[in-house]
Amino acid sequence: MNALAEGTWPGQPPAALIAAVCRMLHPLVRYLVSVGISYPVFAEMLKRVFLDAARAEAQAAGGRLTDSRLMLLSGVHRKDIRRLSRETPEDAGVPALHNLGTTLVARWLSDPAYADEQGQPAPLARSAARGGALSFPALAQSVSADVRPRAILDELVRLGVVRIEGEFVRLDVGGFVPARAPDAKAFYFGEALHDHVAAGTHNLRGAAPPFLERSVQYDELAPAAVARIAERAQGLAMGMLTDLNRQAEAEERDDPPAPGQRMRMRVGVYFYSEPVHAPPALRLVAGRATP
Repeated sequence: MNALAEGTWPGQPPAALIAAVCRMLHPLVRYLVSVGISYPVFAEMLKRVFLDAARAEAQAAGGRLTDSRLMLLSGVHRKDIRRLSRETPEDAGVPALHNLGTTLVARWLSDPAYADEQGQPAPLARSAARGGALSFPALAQSVSADVRPRAILDELVRLGVVRIEGEFVRLDVGGFVPARAPDAKAFYFGEALHDHVAAGTHNLRGAAPPFLERSVQYDELAPAAVARIAERAQGLAMGMLTDLNRQAEAEERDDPPAPGQRMRMRVGVYFYSEPVHAPPALRLVAGRATP
């Protein structure tokens, strides 16, 4: 097993890893600076992250879990270890009503009973009296019998995920994108990037089997070409995600896990583009190249 897989480095960590981590953190730190979260605040957050990570590594390796061992693994001072161990971390999880909305949208996207002739999510009647089994109340009650369908509908309308047109409710075919809920956006941001980084570090350790982690990159494209590729990527990605959502919904329903075998998964797609900041062009002066 190599040094990285063991979690230790002889001497200084390699420059390539340091550069990769700095590049990964740059857009996040830039955003934090823009919203007023400074280095001291971020450093305080990292103390708990390093402590939790050191605790997980120590438990995986076995042996006694002591403050001295945690300090050695994490670099967090002993007094901070004692303080953080006494404190209960804040839980800023997504609200229960929002979770119900996510489940409802997944079912609306995956269940053929709620699809139109083109396989897209069909508009649903606002009332059970008008639509019966093909109404929004019927769909909401299939997800939860404890929350009023109107409460779920109001939440989805607030988030901009559905819209009401007369006597019908229509789903945004883009799926569940909580553009009007900053807390929910932050929650899903953390969840998605956690899993992406977890897949990458799993592969970096050399663990088997590796997780799927692939991307396409070009840096000699015109802006119009990038726009065309982005549009195609959007269509392909939504088709793939909708198909996988249908399969996962069916698997969850038809092949439930045995006790103690429950697992979760996430498949994500992203697209990013930016101008390439090329070095200044070179010109020949007296037989030599100069900027």
